[in-house]
Amino acid sequence: MAGGKEVAKEVEWRIKVEEDGTLERRVVGCMWEITAGLALRLCKFVKKAWELGVNDPRKFIHCLKVGIALSAVSLFYYWKPLYDGVGGNAMWAVMTVIVVFEYTAGATICKTVNRICGTFLAGFLGIGVHWVASKAGDQYEPIITGLSLFILASAATFSRFIPTIKARFDYGAMIFILTFSLVSVSGYRVDELLALAQYRMFTIIAGSILCIIVSVIIRPIWAGQELYVLVTGNLDKLANSLQCCVVQYFACSAPEAESDDECSKKLLGYKCVLSSKATEETMANLARWEPAHGRFNFRHPWKQYVKIGASMRSCASCIDALIGCINSDNKASDEMKKTMSSISMKVGGKCASVIRELASTIRNTKKSSKLDILVTEMNSAAQELRSLLNSYPNLVNPTSHDAKRTPDDVAAKIEIPLMEIIQVVTVASLLNEIVARVEGIVEAVEELSDLAEFKPEMCVKSKQQHSADSKISPEQQNDDKEAENTPNGLNEDMNI
Repeated sequence: MAGGKEVAKEVEWRIKVEEDGTLERRVVGCMWEITAGLALRLCKFVKKAWELGVNDPRKFIHCLKVGIALSAVSLFYYWKPLYDGVGGNAMWAVMTVIVVFEYTAGATICKTVNRICGTFLAGFLGIGVHWVASKAGDQYEPIITGLSLFILASAATFSRFIPTIKARFDYGAMIFILTFSLVSVSGYRVDELLALAQYRMFTIIAGSILCIIVSVIIRPIWAGQELYVLVTGNLDKLANSLQCCVVQYFACSAPEAESDDECSKKLLGYKCVLSSKATEETMANLARWEPAHGRFNFRHPWKQYVKIGASMRSCASCIDALIGCINSDNKASDEMKKTMSSISMKVGGKCASVIRELASTIRNTKKSSKLDILVTEMNSAAQELRSLLNSYPNLVNPTSHDAKRTPDDVAAKIEIPLMEIIQVVTVASLLNEIVARVEGIVEAVEELSDLAEFKPEMCVKSKQQHSADSKISPEQQNDDKEAENTPNGLNEDMNI
C-alpha cells in the first residue's frame, strides 16, 4: 500500500509540473500577442502620421517652428543674465508661446494681440483697484476687491456673447478675466504687486513678439491665402458637380461624357461647398489681422469672400435638390429626356463655364474679359429652356376629335403624359433656378474685383504687348518708322 501511495504522489507531482508549464507558455504567448498587436498598431499610426505630413509638408514646418520658438524663449531660464532679470516669471513667456502659437500667421497674430491687450488692460485695472482698496483700509479692502472682481468678470464674460467681440476678441476677453483674477487675488497678499506685474507683462510681451517673428518670417502660412485657395477650389468643385449632374442624367445623349467613376467623384464636390461656411468665416476673421503679403494688400476685402461663399452655398443647395430629384422614384421616359437633353446640357455647360471663369478671375486677380459674354450665353440658353418648358402643356392635351372617349379616358391619358414629363420638367426648372443663383455668384465676384481693385485683363495684355515691343532692336524700330514715312505709291511699287 505504501508503494502505491508513493506512485500516486509521483503521478500527481508530474501532472502539476505539466500544468505549470502549459500555463507559463500561455502567458508568454499572450504577452507576445499583445506586444505584436501594439507594435502593429504603432506602425499603422506612424504610417498614417507620415502620410499626413507628406501630403501637407507645412504641418512638419509648423512643428519645427513651434520647437524653434520654445527653444528660443527657454533662454530666459538657460541664460543666467536673463533669468536674473525676470526670475521665475520667465515661465510666463514659455506659457505664452505654448498657448499663442497657431498654425496660420493670422491666428498667431490675433491671439498675440488679444493676449497683450487683455493682459495690459486687466493689469492696469487690477493695480488701480488694488491701490484704491489699500487706501480704503483693511476693513473695506476685501470688499472693494471682491466687488470689483465680481463686476468686471461678469461684464467681460457677458461681452463674449456679443457677436463682434466673440469673432475677434473672445480670447482677449478670456485673458482679461484670467489676468484680473490673478492680480486681484494675489495682490491681496503680495506687497510688491507693481514689480510683479511689470515682470509678468514683460515676459508675456517678449514671448508674444517672438511668436509673431517666427510665424511671419519662417515659411509663413497665411490665413488669407488659405481662404483664397478654399474659395477658388470650391468654385471649381461647384462647376464640376453641376456639369456632371446634368451629364449623368442625360447620359443617353452625351457620347463624349466622362467615365462613371470620375464623374461620380466630381458630382460630390458640391458637398464641400455646403460644409465650408465655418471655415470661411474663421479664415476671413483671421486674415484681417495679417499684414500685406503677396498680392493681398493690408485692407484686402476678406469679408467679400464670405459673401461669395454664401452665394456658392445657395447654388450648391439647389444642386442638392436637383440630385435628389434625379434620384427619385418617378423616372422620365427616354423620349422625354432626349427631347430636353440638348438644351439642358447646354444650360448646365454654360453655367459651369461661368463658374470656372469666376474661379479664374479670383485666382488671377484680374477682371475677366470673357465673363460678360459667358453670362449672356448662359441667359440665352436658359431662355431657350424656358421656351421649351412653355411648350409642354400642348403635349398633354387630349385629342378632341374622338367623341367616343369618356371623361375618365381623357383624364387617364392626361395623367400618363404628366407622370412621364414631371421629373424632366422639374429638372429643367431647377436648372433655371441655378442660372439665377449663378448670377448671384457673378455679382459677388464682381463686387470683390471692384473692392480689391482688380485690373482689367485687357490692360494686362496690352502691358505685356508693350514690353514685348520694347524688346525690339533699334534697327527694327527704325525700319518700321521708315516704312510708316514711305509714300503710299512707293509702297505699291515695291509690292509690285
